[in-house]
Amino acid sequence: METAVLQQSESRTRSSLLPMAIIGMLFFIFGFVTWLNGSLIPFLKVLCELNEFQALFVTFAFYIAYTVMALPMSYILRRTGYRDGMAIGLGIMGVASLIFIPAAQTGSYPVFLLALFGLGAGLTILQTASNPYVVKVGPPESAATRIAVMGIINKGAGVLAPIVFTALVLSGLADFNTEAISQLDDAERAARLEEVSNRLIMPYIYMAALLFLLVGLVKLSGLPDIEEEASDKSEEKSGILQYPQVVLGALALFAYVGVEVIAGDTIGLYGERLGLANYASLTSYTMVFMVIGYLIGVFGIPRFISQQQALLGSAIAGSLCVFGALYGSAESTAIADVLWGWTGVPVVPNTVAFVALMGLAHALVWPAIWPLALEGLGRFTAQGSALLIMGIAGGAIIPLAFGKLAHVAESTQVGYWVALPCYLFILFYALKGHKMRSWS
Repeated sequence: METAVLQQSESRTRSSLLPMAIIGMLFFIFGFVTWLNGSLIPFLKVLCELNEFQALFVTFAFYIAYTVMALPMSYILRRTGYRDGMAIGLGIMGVASLIFIPAAQTGSYPVFLLALFGLGAGLTILQTASNPYVVKVGPPESAATRIAVMGIINKGAGVLAPIVFTALVLSGLADFNTEAISQLDDAERAARLEEVSNRLIMPYIYMAALLFLLVGLVKLSGLPDIEEEASDKSEEKSGILQYPQVVLGALALFAYVGVEVIAGDTIGLYGERLGLANYASLTSYTMVFMVIGYLIGVFGIPRFISQQQALLGSAIAGSLCVFGALYGSAESTAIADVLWGWTGVPVVPNTVAFVALMGLAHALVWPAIWPLALEGLGRFTAQGSALLIMGIAGGAIIPLAFGKLAHVAESTQVGYWVALPCYLFILFYALKGHKMRSWS
C-alpha cells in the first residue's frame, strides 16, 4: 500500500513538472515585456520630446488594457480553456510587437501607445489563466511560495530587459538625453531622432517571432486545466462582489501595482532628471531587489512567516522607503555605496537607492494577496481572478498621478508622495481586509 501511494505521489509530481515549466516560461515573458517599459519611458520621453506626465502614458496604455480586457478575456478563457487561451494571448502580443515597427518608422507616440495597449491585452489573458493555476496546483498554505518562485522568474526577466534594451538600442548613445537633444538645430535633431528610432525595429521583430513560436509550443504542450472545487454550501453566495476579501484584494493589488510600476518605471525618469548616464538601466536595480524579496518568500513562507505577516512587513517597509526617497540626499551616494558600491556596479544617489529598495520592500505583496483573496471562492474562482487582474489598472492610474504631481511641482522626487497612501491601504488589507467575509 505504501509503495502504491509513493508511486502515485511521484507520478503526480512528474505530471506537474511540464505545466509548471510552461507557466514559468510565461512568467518570464510577463516580466520581460512588462519591465521593458522602465527603459521605454525615458527613451520615448527623449524620442518624442515629452514631459514626465506625457511619458507616463506608456504605463497608462499598457496597464489600462488589464481593466478594459480582463472580463472579455475571462470569457474567452472560459470558452477556450487554459491552453488555447494562453496561445491566443501570445498571438495578440506577437501582433502588438509588430505594431512597434510603424511606430518606430513614424516616431508617432500614439502608435507606440497602441502597441503597448496590445501587449497589455495579450498579457491580460495570460495573467488571468496563470495566477489561479499556480495557486490551485498545490497546498493553499504554500501558494505564496509557488507564486514567489514564479515572481523570481518574472523579475529575473525584469533585470534582463533593461540591460538588453540598453545593449540593442542605446549602445553608443551616452549623450541621448533631453538636454543633449535640445542643443541640436532642427535638422540635426530630426536626423538624430530618426536614427535612434530605427534601432527599435529589429528587437521587436525578434520579439514577435519568439512570441509566435511560443504560440505553437503552448498549443502542443498538453497543458491540463485545473478543477475548481465547489464552495461550502453554508457559504454559498450569488456573486463575486459578496466576497469582501477579493474586492478589497483587488483594491490592494491596484495600490500595489501602482507602487510597483512607480518603483520600476519612474526610477529611469528620475535618473534622467538627475543627469545619470545609466538612467535607462536603472529599472534593473529595482528588479534585483524584487528578486531578493521573492527569494525571501520562497525560503521563509510558510516556514518562518505567514502570508499575512509577509504582507504586513511589506507595507511597513515600503512606507519607510517612500520617506527615504522623499527626504534622502540627491547628492550623497552613501546608501548605494553600502548596497552595491563594492561590486563595481555604478552607484546612484541615496534617493534613487531608496526607490530601488521599494522593490525589496513590496516584493511579497503580489504572492501574498492572491491566495488570501481567492480563499473560499469555490466556483467563483475564475471571476475572482479576473477581478484581481483588473486591479492591475493601478499601474495605469497611479503612475499618471505621480507624473502629474512631479510635473506640477517640477520635481520627480516630490512625485513619490503618491506611493505612501498605496502602502497604507496594503497595510489595512494585511491587518483586516483579508479576514472579512461579509460587508456587514
